[in-house]
Parts: sequence; C-alpha cells; structure tokens
Amino acid sequence: MAEADPASVGKLRPVAEAKAATTAELDALLRENKQPFVVRGLVSDWPLVEAGRRSGREARDYLLRFRRNALFTASIGQAGAGERLFYDEAMQMNFRTVRAKLPDLFAAIEAVESDANAPAVYLASIDVHDFFDGLHEANHVDLGDRSCLASIWMGTRTRIAAHNDFPDNLACVAVGRRRFTLFPPDQFRNLYLGPIDNTPAGRAVSMVDLHAPDFAAHPRFREALHHAMVADLEPGDAIHIPSMWYHHVEGLDPFNVLVNYWWRDTPRWLGQPQDALNLAIMAIRDLPEDEKAHWRDLFEYYVFSNGDEVVAHIPEEARSVLAPLTPESAARIRAYLLRQLSR
Repeated sequence: MAEADPASVGKLRPVAEAKAATTAELDALLRENKQPFVVRGLVSDWPLVEAGRRSGREARDYLLRFRRNALFTASIGQAGAGERLFYDEAMQMNFRTVRAKLPDLFAAIEAVESDANAPAVYLASIDVHDFFDGLHEANHVDLGDRSCLASIWMGTRTRIAAHNDFPDNLACVAVGRRRFTLFPPDQFRNLYLGPIDNTPAGRAVSMVDLHAPDFAAHPRFREALHHAMVADLEPGDAIHIPSMWYHHVEGLDPFNVLVNYWWRDTPRWLGQPQDALNLAIMAIRDLPEDEKAHWRDLFEYYVFSNGDEVVAHIPEEARSVLAPLTPESAARIRAYLLRQLSR
C-alpha cells in the first residue's frame, strides 16, 4: 500500500453528490444509500439561509424573532487557543460551559466576530422545538414518517474532532460554510479514539488533529486517510451522514448555523448500544481470560448470531426476552437492569 504523507489530508476524495427535487426523491435516497451523500441547494429557499446570505447579523436577528425566553447552553473556548474545541494538556476540556439568554450570547459573538484571536463561542445541539417557537415551521426538511430530533448548531469558527453518532443524520448548512471530513465506521481503530466517558460532547473523539496529524504518534491514521472523504458545503447545502460514520466538522466563517435531523430505523425503546458497551466494560472486560472468552461466545450466540437454535427448544409462549422484543419486554429488561445496578 502506498504511503500517505501529511499533504494527503488536503487531497481527500469528495463525498458523492445526489439530486433530490421532491420529498419522495429525498426519501428514496435516504432509504437506499448506506454511504454519505451531498444534496446541493436542498434548503436554499429557507428564510434563515436568505438572511444569512445578507449577513451574520441579519441571521442572528432572524433567529431572535423565534427564540423562547430560556437559558441557552454555550461552550466558550480559551482566548488565543484557536477554533478547535478539544482537550487541554491535562485532558480536561479546553472550553468552559455557560448558560445565558440567546440575545446575550449573540452579542458576545458579534463582539468577537472580526477578531481571529477571540475565543470560540459555540451553541451545540440546541433542540429546535424546545428553544424556538415557529422556527421549525419556517425552516425545515420534510422527512416523511421519520421521527426526528431537530437540532440547531450556532457559533463562530469551530473545529470539532472526528466522532460518530448512532442515529442517521441529515445536516443542513443554513449560515456560513462548513467542511465535513468523513471516515467509515470500520476505521475506528485508525482514528485513535479518546476516552468514552470523558468526552467533549458525549461521544468518543479522535485524538488526531486533522489539521496537523502527528504520524509518529498516530501511524495508523495514514490508513484512515485512505478511506476518508470530504465535503465543502455552502449555505443551503445538506449532507447525509449514515449512522456510525465518523465526521470531523468545521465551521469556516465568522458566524455559522447548521440545522440537523437525527433519526433511527429501530424503535427508541430498544435503548442505546453505547450503554451496553459501558456496562460490558464494567462487568466483563477485566474478567479472567477464560471467563471473558465464554462471555464472548454467549454474546455471539444470543446477540450477534441470534439464530433459531437459541429458542427452538423453548415453548413459544415461554421465550420471554429471547423472543423478538416489544416495548413491554424491553421495559422489563430496563427495569431489571435498574434494580441490579442500584444494589
């Protein structure tokens, strides 16, 4: 395999582009594609996009018309530390978290908008329905019968380390330009993921600085770059990031706004796989090797293979949680786990 050098970070292959002129066409794309794709101009007719094209101030004024009188959470970086929201040398966050009214946060952004050395200001994953009245109705994508969580992301120039999410994601650039660098799920070993419990935003992130990768410390990142792809998006463009794909996200302009939609194809009552991983680390990882090997076989038998032999010898009415799960049987598992964990 040919060696990659640092310059290859700027020569990644582009994310494929697709066209979706109707809700039905977008629905078909989302159902049929397991790879990322970009739709240019998908939300170019949003009033928010139009306001942002005029100026960052007009975009902020537009958003303020819809905001609720609530406290918004924002991350504030360190002055002179650049736009990367990450860890510091002590593996603590290099930003602090504040809660304030949206007009005050926007005033803070406006005050530093033209200062390249000013601290980053970032409002991440704000629930559109909980914090705004009417914004969704005026600016949204029709995703059919999907049950979506709609979030808005607002701030100055930022760089967010590569991470993944469990739900599927349609991310729509409303104000400013954004760059997405994507890695397939199977590249997680080559991304050098950090802690899973001490994270900037709830998901383990790559410890590699994409702008200045240290190949001596992270040699396998060269392989990740061979599989990476990049998308530079303008206001009005959208990108579909399939579940579990890693994405490094950059807000490139003095003021940036993204609206995204998360959904999962399986019912929410099935729970979060990350919770199972955390519990397995606590209960299984440090067992003796022979015991751990047995539990690996049990997981393969009951969870990953889950063949007919698991239940063929059990009367159908007595299979309990070994039968296909329902909201009721999932609730029984959840209640059982809560009782066990509280002992």
